[in-house]
This record gives sequence, structure tokens and C-alpha cells, in this order.
Amino acid sequence: MALTLLHLVGSPVDDFHAELSRLYAAGCLDALTGYESHVAYVAPGGGWRFPVELTEAAVAAAPETSPADAIAHVASLGVDVIVPQMFCLPGMTAYRSLFDVLGIPYVGNPAEVMATAADKAKTRAIVAAAGVAVPEGRVVYDDAPVEVSLPVVVKPVGSDNSVGVSLVRYAAEYGDAVRAALEHGGAALVESYVELGREVRCGIVVRDGELVCLPLEEYAVDAESKPIRGRDDKLARTGDGDLYLVAKETTRAWIVPTDDPMTERVWAAARRSHEALGCRHYSLFDFRIDPDGMPWFLEAGPYCSFAPTSVIAVMAAAAGVPVTDLFADAVAELHLEGTQP
Repeated sequence: MALTLLHLVGSPVDDFHAELSRLYAAGCLDALTGYESHVAYVAPGGGWRFPVELTEAAVAAAPETSPADAIAHVASLGVDVIVPQMFCLPGMTAYRSLFDVLGIPYVGNPAEVMATAADKAKTRAIVAAAGVAVPEGRVVYDDAPVEVSLPVVVKPVGSDNSVGVSLVRYAAEYGDAVRAALEHGGAALVESYVELGREVRCGIVVRDGELVCLPLEEYAVDAESKPIRGRDDKLARTGDGDLYLVAKETTRAWIVPTDDPMTERVWAAARRSHEALGCRHYSLFDFRIDPDGMPWFLEAGPYCSFAPTSVIAVMAAAAGVPVTDLFADAVAELHLEGTQP
């Protein structure tokens, strides 16, 4: 009998995160055939909807219900596995915890891992304690001058998609950079700039309880013209205003051959990071590689939407693992953990 899946989509926070979630979730629904799939859409403001599909029209046509009534409806569906598709902080943490309380298993990392990964300062401290190299850095809460060796990268402690990130080469730029970062939270991380080098992302999947590293994905950076990646390297809008994934363009990102000399060094750092953070099913990490070939940990992004365009799915496909098998492996891990009915 086919499993019954519930795709948890949307965002209670804002329209951007809701749209981003819907973009990935639609790809996942198209890819994961052979299951009985339902959609729970959380709208900005916190109301729930249960659309028959993820078009704007279908979401708008679905009646909005309260969280309490939504939970009762979910219980009536006989859901076997939740597929989390939410990218805002509450979606990655509180909503996952909700299903822990309800006893409905979900694929992916638990709420406590997602909460840690969302805090760049905590994440770097944990992986550094495990022996992974991280750039020198400190957390600041205001734009008061501090003694740092320039250049530095200033970023919000708790935001994604390169929002509020600046490269500071001169002292006069520091205050503006910190203020820009603090617009996206109450703390900013000031890190030493790692000279290029290269910038790569490493994915890990868990198969039969073992960590399996996937081919690296490399990003287009240049010491002069593109020293750090910005939001415009990740997301953009079409002329009609629709959100799309810039980072999937072949001029922006590509798969690194596994015989590349850097692969094994990055894989070793990624394995340590996965274990230190307590990840399960899969994980994803960004590394900066300096001119001497040393990989430096930048951040963790331990989520996968199981859409073919999701980074881990792209890496897995390069290793000959289609997204259907990638998802089946995650479900199999739930069986091994004893949390899958």
C-alpha cells in the first residue's frame, strides 16, 4: 500500500517565504509520484488551507481554517510521513516540533537541529569544537567600531539567501555593513574574509545508517568581480514577477568531478559537521576554499525539499540517485529509527 504523505507548505511569516516554499513544493509533488499526497498550506498570519494543488488559484480557493481545526483535519487523513517544505524560522522549527508532539514522523532534520543551523554563530561554534576550520569571527549587536583585521564579511546571524551580507574592505564601510545586517535580526556575525580560492557546497545523505557524501556543487565567484555570493546569485523574478532559482543556471553553479583534489578534504569536514550538529537523513554545508586548498566552514543549510531543483537532489542526481530514490532512502531511515509506522 502506498504511503500517505502530507506536504507542509507556506509560511506564517511573510509572502516571500510562502512563495519560495510553494516553488519547491510544487516540484516535489511533480517528482514524487506513487504516493497518496496531500498539501497543508500555512498562509502568512498563520491560517491553514488544504488546497488540491499548489497553483495560486487553488491556494486562494481553499477555505482558511484555524490551526486547531487544521490539526484535527490532518489527524483524519491517516498521514504516514510529513514532507516539510517551509523555509522560514517557525516553519523549520515550531511546525516540525508540532508533528513531533502529534507523533507523525517527518523526513529531514529535527527542529532542534534546524534551530541551531539557523543561528550562524552557534553553528560555527559547534563545528569548530569538532575540529572543523572556521574563519575568525565575533558577534556584534550594534555598529560601534571594533578591533578587527580587514577585510571582513558581515552577515546577519539568523537569515538566509545572502540577505544583509556585505564585504568590508575599508573601515569607513563597517558601520553601514553592520547596520544592514542588523536590519535582519538583533545580531551580526563579523568574520574574517577568506581569500579565493573557490566556494563549494557539500551534501550528505544517510543510507542504511552510513554517511554518504555527494558530489560537490561549485559556485561562480571571482576575487575581483564577485568575491562573495549575493542574493542576486540565488533568487530573482521573471518579467511577470514570478520567483525563480538563479543558482540553477549553469553559469552560476556546476557539479565538481569527484576526483577533484579538493573533494575528499571537503567531505571530511562535512562529515564532522554533520555529526557535530546531530543531523539525520541528510545535511548540507557551504565551504570557502582558500588559495592553499584549505576548506573553511561558512554555514549549514540542512534542508531538502525533494524537488529536482533542490541542491541535495541535484547532487544526488549527479551521483546517479534520482529524487524518488533519495526520498525513499530518507523514509527507510525513519524505519531504521523506529519512528515510521
